[in-house]
Amino acid sequence: MSEQKGSADFFEFMQNMWNPMGFTAPGMVPPTVDLAAIEKKITELKAVEAWLLMSTSMVQMTLKTLEVQRAGLEALQAGNKKPT
Repeated sequence: MSEQKGSADFFEFMQNMWNPMGFTAPGMVPPTVDLAAIEKKITELKAVEAWLLMSTSMVQMTLKTLEVQRAGLEALQAGNKKPT
């Protein structure tokens, strides 16, 4: 009996360790028959997805900006070089 409780505690510990924010890990969604709980989880995950997409867009925009800045600086440096 204590072995079952110990293994359940271990899995709960592992889930909490890997998932400190409280979201369940992919593939570890507990099955439920409560439609409201499923709808709530879908809404939460769509909000997380939207945030991740926005963050990805911001990173891509920052990269493009830095690449344009680098190209501009390289062009200025190439123009400043004296021909030998």
